[in-house]
Amino acid sequence: MKNKEKVLYITDLDGTLLRRNERISAWSCSTINRLIEKGMLFSYATARSIYTASVVSEGLVPRLPVIVNNGSFITDSVSRKRILVNQFRDEEAQDIYKILRKHDIAPLVDAIIHDREKFSYDEHAINPALADFVSSRKNDGRDNPLNDTSVILQGTVFYFTCIGEADKLKAAYEELKPVYNCIFQYDIYTNEPWLEVMPHTASKSHAILQLKELYHCDKVVVFGDGINDIPMFEIADECYAMANAIEELKQIATAVIDSNENDGVAKWLNENKG
Repeated sequence: MKNKEKVLYITDLDGTLLRRNERISAWSCSTINRLIEKGMLFSYATARSIYTASVVSEGLVPRLPVIVNNGSFITDSVSRKRILVNQFRDEEAQDIYKILRKHDIAPLVDAIIHDREKFSYDEHAINPALADFVSSRKNDGRDNPLNDTSVILQGTVFYFTCIGEADKLKAAYEELKPVYNCIFQYDIYTNEPWLEVMPHTASKSHAILQLKELYHCDKVVVFGDGINDIPMFEIADECYAMANAIEELKQIATAVIDSNENDGVAKWLNENKG
């Protein structure tokens, strides 16, 4: 008798599993939890940190580790213990910061400092968009405003977030992308231009393949909507773009499914796994 194929299901969060209100619907949550209870191997891969991902996916109970910070970490969703960490070498962090400052960009720098995640930034150079980003995360213990930017690269740096003028961000992106994993895009909620810089080893696709190996899966099925989902679409056996996804993603998808606002991921899983 042939063994049943083990399939790993991975979804993006924003614009994919989450609705426009940045939350998972009650129906999607209960549907996916029911399928997990029946044995479905399910997790998510997101640009968010474990702190905000846990808030927006409240009620969802993935039994597998989750992929956060665009693949910088694979993290236990309950204990929040970091299972895998992709980080910059000190000289890489210094190089990136120097290039960003050359382009007149004041970044938010994510690092592990004394075993705690912190985001550091120059409190005198923060723009309104970055201020909004920071204020929405004030209560999760990571906020680290600095008067003295000589210590902005303290700890183990793993991520740079830049929100600002598109032309400056694009110029920095072009300079950094040959060496590092960089994403330039417009935020789906605010339409502000963002530049995110990660180690070249950090990506959703790499982290998904690691989960696939860890759980001895035969096949990977993914769901997404944005430009940072392209690499994971390229390594998946099946890849489904939301109706609201960018055109580039739809062109390489196995199929286009219902939108995030209409619970497209949970509907597909319910029909194909239920």
